[in-house]
Amino acid sequence: MRPLRIALILIANLASAQTTPLDSHTTADLRGVSAISRAIWASGTHGTYVRSLDGGTTWIPAQMPGAEGVDFRDVEAFSADEAFLLAAGPGDQSRIYKTTDAGQHWALQFTNSDPKGFYDCFAFWDRNHGIAVGDPVDGRFELLTTDDGGAHWAQLPNASRPEALPREGAFAASGTCIAIEGSDNVWFATGGPAARVFRSTDRGRSWKVTETPLAHGSDSSGIFSIAFLDPKHGLIAGGDYQHPDSDGPNLASTDDGGATWQLLPVHPQFYFSAIGFFGTRGEDFLAVGSTHLLASNLSAKMPSSAIPATLNALVRAGSNDAFAVGPKGRIVHITLPSK
Repeated sequence: MRPLRIALILIANLASAQTTPLDSHTTADLRGVSAISRAIWASGTHGTYVRSLDGGTTWIPAQMPGAEGVDFRDVEAFSADEAFLLAAGPGDQSRIYKTTDAGQHWALQFTNSDPKGFYDCFAFWDRNHGIAVGDPVDGRFELLTTDDGGAHWAQLPNASRPEALPREGAFAASGTCIAIEGSDNVWFATGGPAARVFRSTDRGRSWKVTETPLAHGSDSSGIFSIAFLDPKHGLIAGGDYQHPDSDGPNLASTDDGGATWQLLPVHPQFYFSAIGFFGTRGEDFLAVGSTHLLASNLSAKMPSSAIPATLNALVRAGSNDAFAVGPKGRIVHITLPSK
């Protein structure tokens, strides 16, 4: 693996946000990122994952033996030593792995046996209870759950797997097509013929669905990312990845738990594959995509601004800190101004 050498530090007028490129020591495309205290994990192509143990200052790359052909689109970390990886792909290319010893050993916990299946993202309420979502098979979304730390993953029964529209699916662009909150709440987002949000308050046993105003219609458009601050306040981001500079509508928010969604007054909006709340009270948000990075304020007290950037996913690492990852091993530290 060749080191990724980026010497340039960008100071952009994103409400005085600062972006600092970091050396990941890999050229793999990175799609997933997770942070717990000063430990940060990222995941990507060719069975690659990278870790930082010092808050992002230095990064250690690794390639999982025997998984060189899979694409890790999502990572969920619980410590510097414990993490789950989700590989996305058709059929048995969709897998879930877990380590408890910082990657010295990986347990293959789940392999998709249905050639029509394709898993997109997963999330955990705690280290024992998690849920994964996959594209529809035979008209219903695939939903896996675990209640024992992944030792066993089980498909939810048909009655608990919501029906999909023809050509509707989720996107594995950033590992953020699903969001959890509290001990029971979960939402996942879709695209294609509609941009919809499915929500459950009982860990996926039952679901309600809401249409959203985000761009949709083509197989490359819809909602790519969903985030929740608390049971009521959420954000969605998306667009059309084949037309990333189209001005939306690509951003929306909810204040009623996802029952209704309102477009955010941000222009231009571009295509965004990941979004997250930031600020001490969640009053700010960041969104990243293949052409731009956006910082804005939900109360409109701060003007929105975007800079050119090629990124796939982001994670909050503090009230005013984030890390974003992208193609060719790109990792960027984003610092928002303290209020």
